[in-house]
Amino acid sequence: MSERKMQFSLFETRRFLFYLVSLSIFLLFFSCFALLRSSSSSSLIPESVLMLMVVNNTSVLSNRGFSSKSIPNLFSPMAPATFLKSKENDKVRRGCDSAQAILKVYMYDLPTEFHFGLLGWKGKKNQIWPNTSDLNHLPSYPGGLNLQHSVEYWLTLDLLASDYPNASRPCTAIRVHDSNLADVIFVPFFSSVSYNRHSKVHGKEKISKDKMLQDKLVKFLRDQKEWKKSAGRDHLIMAHHPNSLLDARTQLGYAMFLLADFGRYPVEIANIKKDIIAPYKHVVSSIKKYSATFEARRILAYFQGAIIRKDVILCIFQDGMIRQELYRLLKDEKDVHFAYGAPSGNGISRTGEGMALSKFCLTIAGDTPSSNRLFDAIVSLCVPVIISDEIELPFEDVLDYSEFAVFVQASDAINEGFLVNLLRGINRDKWMKMWTRLKEVAHHFEYQYPSKEGDAVGMIWKAVARKLSHVRLRIHKENRFHRYQIRQ
Repeated sequence: MSERKMQFSLFETRRFLFYLVSLSIFLLFFSCFALLRSSSSSSLIPESVLMLMVVNNTSVLSNRGFSSKSIPNLFSPMAPATFLKSKENDKVRRGCDSAQAILKVYMYDLPTEFHFGLLGWKGKKNQIWPNTSDLNHLPSYPGGLNLQHSVEYWLTLDLLASDYPNASRPCTAIRVHDSNLADVIFVPFFSSVSYNRHSKVHGKEKISKDKMLQDKLVKFLRDQKEWKKSAGRDHLIMAHHPNSLLDARTQLGYAMFLLADFGRYPVEIANIKKDIIAPYKHVVSSIKKYSATFEARRILAYFQGAIIRKDVILCIFQDGMIRQELYRLLKDEKDVHFAYGAPSGNGISRTGEGMALSKFCLTIAGDTPSSNRLFDAIVSLCVPVIISDEIELPFEDVLDYSEFAVFVQASDAINEGFLVNLLRGINRDKWMKMWTRLKEVAHHFEYQYPSKEGDAVGMIWKAVARKLSHVRLRIHKENRFHRYQIRQ
């Protein structure tokens, strides 16, 4: 009897252990499953840190031209999850549709000779646009000083990227393929590179290639129903180089222009009411991490560039002669660097190093009221000193430049001792306040592809959107009596 009880007890014990082990295995599998689910949506390394790691180690451009080697295809299914999967930044990571976008843009499918063909790109038969989803094979824009007017390149790439549903870009502007749905009509003519490369007459040519393209553009636009509908008032045309579109600008004057400044335009053709001022692309390297402190910046004021301007007649009327006068006043000041410098050789890198070690960087009117020196100073985190009475500044309706720049009238700057005394009178606390603000706004002046939230591309699209109410007002006024005209 006792033996039977013992066997029964042993059987119960084994059954209990079996259930216990089974439960443990179930709980173990359940825990692993839960852990895997959580790790798929979050990482032990914060996503922001991963983003910085990727961005700092892969760059689409360099300041001497562009290199796309070893850059992942951010549009492919195998792209890093940090670029394509994010609940917090869904609009940036997963593209957007026309309902989400701030601006709906219709872009003409102009022949390649007007845009990427000017960069030497040749597509396949009947291919108008390059495949912008493959960062390793993007057409490159000319380097050096050509780069400063490359806004046409960045905006066109950004619009093309919006055709890809998983493009890693902000939901600011989106390309639509029906002009009736568009807020603005985009004209993808690379006018700056056309002027820089093709404005001279060669051989037996009667007119330059640049002039020929301008003539063809005017004819094309005037034949389009979109242009006829508004006389071009809702069209955006890029003419960032001061001499670009020199022949066509008067015939296209109703359109919105994207410009560097208004220095070489009559007010009836270009003005701040209808047109957009876009920043130059800086040519010095941006300060990404360490920036010298107030005490470490031994140079009070820095200027390196052309001193005697090439267009003397224009300079007289645009304060351009002030560079020569300031050179005379400042060249012997011990804590001021004011020297001639050319962009050739390592001149650009030396300029960047000098700006990064200076408290103030002088931005002085030259052939035109603006120059890329302002934007070189901003990304160098060197407080700009703007000496240009006629300058118009990008995004000034949303940015208060007085928070991070010093403005000096030309008539004051040429008074002996005025400028150095003014700058020496700005104490550490005031300089630090401007320097801190500089760090906050510098990203607004960065051109890049793919674009990022708040960068120069996004800021330009938003500036265009802010002009739309004025555009619509002009169109509606023009239409007041058109509906009731009596046909003869």
